[in-house]
Amino acid sequence: MPASHAARPWLPTAAAVFVGGWGANQFTPLAVVYRTQEHWPPVPVAAMFTTYLLGMLPGLLLGGPAAQRLGRRRVVRLALALSAAASTLLAAAAVDQTAVYVSRLATGVAAGVILTAGATWLRELSAGALRPAAGARRATYATGGGFATGALTAGALAEWLPHPMVVPCLVHSLLALLVLGATRHVPETSPVTPGAGVEPLTAGLCRGAVRHPRFMRVVLPASPAVFTASTVAYVVLPPLVADRVPGYAPVFSGLVTALTLTVGLAVQPLAARLDHARSARATLAAMVAVIGGLLVSACAVYWNSAGLVLAAAVFLGAGYGLTLASGLREIERLAPSKDRTSAASLYHGATYSGFLTPLLLAVTAGAASYPTLLAGLAAAGLLCLVITARYSRRDLP
Repeated sequence: MPASHAARPWLPTAAAVFVGGWGANQFTPLAVVYRTQEHWPPVPVAAMFTTYLLGMLPGLLLGGPAAQRLGRRRVVRLALALSAAASTLLAAAAVDQTAVYVSRLATGVAAGVILTAGATWLRELSAGALRPAAGARRATYATGGGFATGALTAGALAEWLPHPMVVPCLVHSLLALLVLGATRHVPETSPVTPGAGVEPLTAGLCRGAVRHPRFMRVVLPASPAVFTASTVAYVVLPPLVADRVPGYAPVFSGLVTALTLTVGLAVQPLAARLDHARSARATLAAMVAVIGGLLVSACAVYWNSAGLVLAAAVFLGAGYGLTLASGLREIERLAPSKDRTSAASLYHGATYSGFLTPLLLAVTAGAASYPTLLAGLAAAGLLCLVITARYSRRDLP
């Protein structure tokens, strides 16, 4: 093994987390191809997107315990192989729509495992870094970078190369296989104990954060806004203004996705500055950003403006990043240290309810226009904001 590689064993693991995020988000510009070039109906495409959630939740729940029992390296490498296979299957969308559902389900499982076991592995490999927070920072950047790069690259490949439904998928599959090879000799950080019992993921939740009134009245009402904000920005809006960017719809979708997630990553330090142990001002600021983004989104669709979609992506990206970071900081205060990982996993599960938003909007689009539906989401967000504000200084840990 080269000295530089041996000195930085965390790099292949960071690449694995990056590739997991890439595979999860490459579907977004491809969905625009399905809608605008293949003319697939909006409800099936939204259902294909949501199928990812059905795979990701068990992946998140099982990734940690599996890595504890089988070892980080083995579990992450299995997930990388599954991610590569899922992308190869996604390329079959050109001949069979059913393949997309199966691919999205497998991609969700792989991403959930990689984003839990892989991030833990990365943090443990970074434990000897000069800065104590280096591992968490590397995991955050690898995840966010994968999400943004995957969408932007898939959009560019679909835009400027032939076979837009096939080439982006095969590129990711090849990349996942390359990273699979690179992680072969990365050190294991957890002793493998095949016969040992693993504490259930939900153990301790009842006596930890979940029973705390502040979780129910402050954290939970804001949690769906995390992925409602991001999915409205990069799943719902780009196809609705595709006629304003003729010939560039896939790459525009990738750009909107990258912009949303980059802003979400960039504003998370702001959540740390806004965070206060005796109020919920960080969460309140996040909700204001989400509500503003939804209102700008409604205007973007009403006026059919690609420029306003980009503006909405900035607001919604900020809301996404601030809501996620502020919720996790609340969890840190509410949960005992031994239950913190489980409580954070449950919080993430609550945030993933926002992935249902594109399907909900697609199903109800026949009853009302998209501007009206988006304004309705903003009104629901305002109600959640009022609830959070009312209890923001109560039930302090």
